Amino acid sequence: MGELEIQAQLSRAEVAMYLREFADQLDGDGDVTLELGGQRVTMTPSNPVTFKVEGESDWESGSAEAKQSIEFELVWWQQAATAEEGALNVERETSRQAKT
Repeated sequence: MGELEIQAQLSRAEVAMYLREFADQLDGDGDVTLELGGQRVTMTPSNPVTFKVEGESDWESGSAEAKQSIEFELVWWQQAATAEEGALNVERETSRQAKT
């Protein structure tokens, strides 16, 4: 179990750079590392992965703005006999610094 969900205000260029770096990691055979907001998680996607893209728009009557979003989701299964084996190891920046 476990989850890493972080949000940050970034420029479009910064988001594009983040996604390019992630894509380069995903293109290889090894681990991928997500790092944002002082938290980090490393995972090993299997091959193939299920890829889902979702776009949506929310607007309420009388509002001057509509919230629009795009979500990318990758799903895969890994061998795990216990919840601990399947858990994400989310590291916080402070714990990473203590290890170095």
